[in-house]
Amino acid sequence: MATTLIDTDYFAGMYTSSRMKEIFCDEARFQAWLDVEAALARAQARLGIIPEEAAEKITAAATTDNIDIAAMTEHFRVSGFPILPMVNQLNNALDEETRRYSHWGSTTQDITDTGQALMLKNGLSHLEKTLILVEDALIALSEKYRDTVMVGRTMGNQATPITFGYKTAIWLAEFLRHRERLKEYRPRIEVGQIGGAVGTNASLGSRGLEVLSETMNELGLGEAPITWHVSRDGWTEATFLLGLVAATCAKIAAEIGLLMRTEIAEVSEPYEIGRGGSSTLPQKRNPIICPTVVATGRMAREKVGLALDCMVAQHERDVGGGHLEWTLLPEAFVLTGGALEKILELLRGLVVDKNRMRENLELTKGLVMSEAAMMALAPTMGRDKAREVVQDVCNDCIDKGIMLASALENHSLISKHLSKEDIATTLDPANYLGTAPQMIDRTISLAKKS
Repeated sequence: MATTLIDTDYFAGMYTSSRMKEIFCDEARFQAWLDVEAALARAQARLGIIPEEAAEKITAAATTDNIDIAAMTEHFRVSGFPILPMVNQLNNALDEETRRYSHWGSTTQDITDTGQALMLKNGLSHLEKTLILVEDALIALSEKYRDTVMVGRTMGNQATPITFGYKTAIWLAEFLRHRERLKEYRPRIEVGQIGGAVGTNASLGSRGLEVLSETMNELGLGEAPITWHVSRDGWTEATFLLGLVAATCAKIAAEIGLLMRTEIAEVSEPYEIGRGGSSTLPQKRNPIICPTVVATGRMAREKVGLALDCMVAQHERDVGGGHLEWTLLPEAFVLTGGALEKILELLRGLVVDKNRMRENLELTKGLVMSEAAMMALAPTMGRDKAREVVQDVCNDCIDKGIMLASALENHSLISKHLSKEDIATTLDPANYLGTAPQMIDRTISLAKKS
């Protein structure tokens, strides 16, 4: 019976990726272990360590169809370690002569680590595909709203103009960096091991490194120069990557949630009748995706600290670290995958209100353009003097509730330097975007090339 909300049927769709759950489910985990056992047998047969016929039989038997999961689970409760029950189940499908060669020279951690590496490889592949879909959605938004002017906000207050495409292109650039990290990290993460009891491969004699190489070739995994039973930095790096991706998703969700506020109302989640309805307030259209992603992002980021704890491993086999990784890594993947898929849904259906963006630009009666006025005066007046004069004008506008344009036009000193037409041009938000459009174009171009 499921108890956590990431596992219950009712809530699971809020937090998790169904595809990631398939990749890290029990059946996939058991099959990954069996795949490692079969690859190990084939590698050893190729090296003449066990008979070829034994390897063929082990490979044919290494499928979850031959596993009695209920019996295996009961055995696990007694033994306390996950691989011996699986090996016993595998042996039940083998003849007596072949059984002697199964799990030859290996140990529990070899199978659990290498099996998990196979699952991580599949998880990272799905992560990459989803990242690309999110990037495509952000490219479309950045192109569509490249020149849609809105107010930029700093410290929660209106600052100077930006465009909505500029905001989404910043998100796009962040995802591009995540995909660059993914490409760099994968060779260090998708690594298996065959090391035996303490990692020295003593049970395989002088053939240990050959068996390692052949087994990893069979599985399509990399190999480390030395056993990593107590070196968990690679998987910590994987968790860091997931935490980074989840944090970006949460940042976007939090931002959109803020922009959905009644007082701002510049964007909104995709809406259909009944969605986001309050149980008591008929008028409400609450955000549904945003709070879920923010919460999911927090849960995923929590795993980073746990992964760092796993690096502090003692002797040649840690007490508890492996047990922690068995749960934190799959959870980090399914949570981050869920956050990504929700963000993709949000971005693809995002509703953008250009008119409200324009209205909000005008809320301060032009004061968001005060820096533009200051910089227009600076060449002839000097920056410090220009700031002092414009600040006095702004204070007057705030006190009297008048338009900045009118105050500038009627200021005796300013009118000597700027004509009415100059002021109108200066205070047009579309004329004070700096290089935002060019940066948007550069980011989109980079994304399309990648």
